[in-house]
Amino acid sequence: MYVCLCHGISDKKIKKLALESGISDIRGIKRCTALGSQCGKCVKQAKEILSTTIPSYLQAS
Repeated sequence: MYVCLCHGISDKKIKKLALESGISDIRGIKRCTALGSQCGKCVKQAKEILSTTIPSYLQAS
């Protein structure tokens, strides 16, 4: 499913970055992708995906 329609970033891409690259926060995702750089509507959903992919993300935010 696409999370960021503006830049074509999917939930699979976010999960892959989290699991394979160890990225555990939105700042890290934004450094690797254009997530949230246009309309910003995707950031909330991306945070939810991170929280379910990496449970420790809940404690860090």
